[in-house]
Amino acid sequence: MSFGFGTGTAVDEKVREDQRTVPTDDGDHERFSHYVEKDKLTEAMVMGTPVVALCGKVWVPSRAPEKYPVCPECKDAWENMKDDAGDDA
Repeated sequence: MSFGFGTGTAVDEKVREDQRTVPTDDGDHERFSHYVEKDKLTEAMVMGTPVVALCGKVWVPSRAPEKYPVCPECKDAWENMKDDAGDDA
């Protein structure tokens, strides 16, 4: 965490953080488990900070993901990422 004494960095980080905490639409996102970077998920579970899923959903994780089906948008994004990485090999 940067305090940015005299540089305005703390304000910039706060603005970015505030924008990330704005939830996306309330549609079907609530009925799915979402793909998130593992290190970001761990931090969010410990600190209570929001995460951004591959599909763009922003939320603070607090439930057991195995109880819900995988978000189709996240799954497609993950598969495309794996396909793209495989093309370079």
